[in-house]
Amino acid sequence: MALLKRFLPHILVVIGFIIASLAYFNPVLSGKKMLQNDIVQYTGMAKQQIDFRAQTGEEPFWTDSAFGGMPTYQLGAQYPHHYIKNLDRIIRFLPRPADYLFLYFIGFYILLLVLKVDYKLAFIGSLAFGFSTYFIIILGVGHNAKAHAIGYMPLVLSGILLIFRKKYSLGFILLTLSMALEIAANHFQMTYYLLLLVIVLGIAYLVDAYRKKVLPAYFKAIGIMVGAVLLSLLLNATSLMATREYTQYSTRGDTGITITPTGSIKEEQGLDYGYITEYSYGILETFNVFIPRFMGGSASEEVDDDAEIIQELYKMGATPDQAKMAVQQLPTYYWGDQPYVGAPAYIGATVIFLFVLGIFLIRGRLKWWLVGGVVLSLVLSWGKNLDFVTRFFVEYVPLYNKFRAVSSIQVIAELCMPVLAIVGLCRFFDPDISKEQKIKGLKYATAIVGGLALIFLLFKNVFLDFSGPMDRYLIDGYGPDFVRALKEDRKSVFTSDTIRSLVLILLLAASCWAFMTNKLQRVWVITIIGVLFIVDLTFVNWDYVNSDNFISKRAFDRPFVANKADKDILKDTGHFRVYDLSANPFNSARASYFHNALGGYHAAKPGRVRDLYEFYIAKGDVDILNMFNVKYFILADEEQGPMARINDQAYGNAWFVQSLKEVTTANDEILALEDLALQSSAVVNTDQQQLYTKTNFNLDGMASIKLTSHQPNELVYQTNNSNEGFAVFSEIYYPGWQAYIDGKPVDHLQVNYTLRGLQIPKGSHTVTFTFEPAVVQQGSLITLISSVLFVVLLIGLVFYRIKQGKLLLASHK
Repeated sequence: MALLKRFLPHILVVIGFIIASLAYFNPVLSGKKMLQNDIVQYTGMAKQQIDFRAQTGEEPFWTDSAFGGMPTYQLGAQYPHHYIKNLDRIIRFLPRPADYLFLYFIGFYILLLVLKVDYKLAFIGSLAFGFSTYFIIILGVGHNAKAHAIGYMPLVLSGILLIFRKKYSLGFILLTLSMALEIAANHFQMTYYLLLLVIVLGIAYLVDAYRKKVLPAYFKAIGIMVGAVLLSLLLNATSLMATREYTQYSTRGDTGITITPTGSIKEEQGLDYGYITEYSYGILETFNVFIPRFMGGSASEEVDDDAEIIQELYKMGATPDQAKMAVQQLPTYYWGDQPYVGAPAYIGATVIFLFVLGIFLIRGRLKWWLVGGVVLSLVLSWGKNLDFVTRFFVEYVPLYNKFRAVSSIQVIAELCMPVLAIVGLCRFFDPDISKEQKIKGLKYATAIVGGLALIFLLFKNVFLDFSGPMDRYLIDGYGPDFVRALKEDRKSVFTSDTIRSLVLILLLAASCWAFMTNKLQRVWVITIIGVLFIVDLTFVNWDYVNSDNFISKRAFDRPFVANKADKDILKDTGHFRVYDLSANPFNSARASYFHNALGGYHAAKPGRVRDLYEFYIAKGDVDILNMFNVKYFILADEEQGPMARINDQAYGNAWFVQSLKEVTTANDEILALEDLALQSSAVVNTDQQQLYTKTNFNLDGMASIKLTSHQPNELVYQTNNSNEGFAVFSEIYYPGWQAYIDGKPVDHLQVNYTLRGLQIPKGSHTVTFTFEPAVVQQGSLITLISSVLFVVLLIGLVFYRIKQGKLLLASHK
């Protein structure tokens, strides 16, 4: 009974989190699914591998459905012995996306318990963290992997803090598991940002250890953490090794070329600086963390019927329906620096108030690493708006140039601020803290946060001009009066949200003051704060993610409907590729859902295919499409809809060539494709010279090479040639593909910058390509051994603790 009594509050809290998660995303209770654009695109990309898995029970690890072919390592591949993923599925047992919201709650709750926060405060603090607007928005658009990684961040910090507090066994276990789960979430940008926060935390603890002269204990803790992290990496060995391999061949890696399509010299390694900083947070825009529509909200903010711009459109002669349609197609209230914003990154006026209160009530290393994390996060989120800092990180900090959308580092602030807010609130209720210090902190927090809101309210026309970067285009299209009306609307939403934040701050301050003057008991203040958290955040969130985002399960499972072009192409049962020009072919997975597409949708496209697109395909070079065996184009037709057009010039699945053109650099490889007759010649790099014996071949007019069997992970060809020949295959060259001639393994090489080539003896032969990725085989073995090792360590630690407990008991007697 004593054990039940001890854990009952936490059980009730978990039940509360389940109820809150299902209540917010209540359509899941009726079987509906959230319509998420990124998940729709993922469904198109992954359909082939999912179908193959369902039909054969095997994992293909390769898909033909996108970019001419790519590994499925970043498309939900299921690896052998990846037991940590099974644990993850158990934790996320609720229907999606309620499972991610629950993960936010439970992870943050455990972190606050580790920080010795009372469970009631930890409960309301977890609600404030989980309902942070950005965290809800990313679920609305389908950034599930990002949400997944964010959900495990608090658990990783919990393990680290336990180890620093000399709870070595528990901390080691928690850090190993949480870090393994964090890595398994497979969003390395978020994990990288967490690493930056951990470095800030480590520096704060190092300075503290130096001052207290306990450096040996500090480095012992660091050693234990390193061991836990190494083990967590080994538990994810397969996925990490596969991702590392693919990164080298993706747009995140170096394809070897040092020139651009225009002939200029590339200046940067990694991603382009402009691409990295495209989504840079405006410095002034940062204030929307406590005034939601400080910069107008989202780029597609809903417009009220009585809005000034609606009235202005009426003056122009628009009908109500025409006015409504017009504003839906325009960037309206948002006037910040970013190209597109789905919603403001609102942390909450109530959270910001308590965060500032915490700064005045908390002392020591906890405050400094949390405040340091917030400052680092905000500064780096400004990107090109604080150019000298961003360029330093891009050029000198390892791996920083591998990630884009720098504004997303604000997740660190969205983690640190609620922690400091709730720990500060805990200190506020602590009887050991003097009343004078509490009153002083309360006054300062009210003056700073409330005063800032009041200043913005009274002097908005002095500090802000409400002009957006798109306004000049709106003037050209709709006239200056329309933009003047738009600015008035922006002022209106700014004013209403500033008043809203100010009221919430004053209500919260008044509740805390009532506690200080003994007019409200602690439990009622906590209840009021909890209600204010929920009202503050969920009312904003609901404007952007609500029941309208859900569709039926049937519609979700079939996000794309075959059009006439698709149906016509599907009648052809051969093996070929489709190039969909009815949409952006390299930013849409619609064609991949039905066909083997040359295009697709992915944040890390195959690098050399991207290069070919930029150098040739985007300019309409049909020869490059021919060598990829693009047999059909899907063209947009305004009257009849998308139409299929056959390409009679496609080279087919494989063909023999007469000559090989040798080059020595990647630049030469890609440039040589421009003038070469690709159906009779192929480009090879001399660094593969050991894989072919000559460069000229006698081409027999009767020679043939035909594809007789095709699956995503196996292709079988039958060849017949009276001479020794060299065949080019319209398939992507990638490590892991093994060629066989009549069952005997042989080496093949990369030709035409991105395809496969193979020298074949004369006569009739069976050529087979099978995908046998070494990273999966090696990684799976490492993962299995590491899993066994972790279980042995876990059992050993449990027995040690039991034995230790018995020894203590005997000593006590």
